[in-house]
Amino acid sequence: MNVYRLAVRHAQLMLFALLTTFLFVITIDRMLGHSTWAFAVAIIVLVVANARMRHFNCPQCGKNLFFRGLLVVPWPNRTCTKCGLELDKPSE
Repeated sequence: MNVYRLAVRHAQLMLFALLTTFLFVITIDRMLGHSTWAFAVAIIVLVVANARMRHFNCPQCGKNLFFRGLLVVPWPNRTCTKCGLELDKPSE
């Protein structure tokens, strides 16, 4: 599987983690009232789940697929912005 497909899977996992932690915080707020612990747990889960993001780099030049200049975006590049390699083509 190429690096682009792996990065897309990571983006989908992060969307699932975001929705899950959102529902977790809503559920805890409904059951126990406002709790900062629920937010803390949600933040920790999202940070740990997103730690893999820095491993999705262009195989040719090493630029991360999720960075656009100084900004981090939630969806990976299909084409490397540094060297122009098409990342969504099947690996040979």
